[in-house]
Amino acid sequence: MSRSIRQALFALMYDIETRGPVRGDWPNYSRLDEGRHHCHIKKGKPTIVAVWKEDKRIRFVEVIYVGTHEKAPY
Repeated sequence: MSRSIRQALFALMYDIETRGPVRGDWPNYSRLDEGRHHCHIKKGKPTIVAVWKEDKRIRFVEVIYVGTHEKAPY
């Protein structure tokens, strides 16, 4: 993973940790289904996305995928 993608991922993780898992201020953010979210962390070709899930019962968020848009587990 390139340095710029790692930096974007760490910035996203910091935003999730400090401001919560709903990140409408990130490019192409959307809620996928109950407790799962995604956004683009690099536009262009290839587009790199991050997918994360939250567990509200224990206040836990896990990034479950970072990679190309085509292989994302939507």
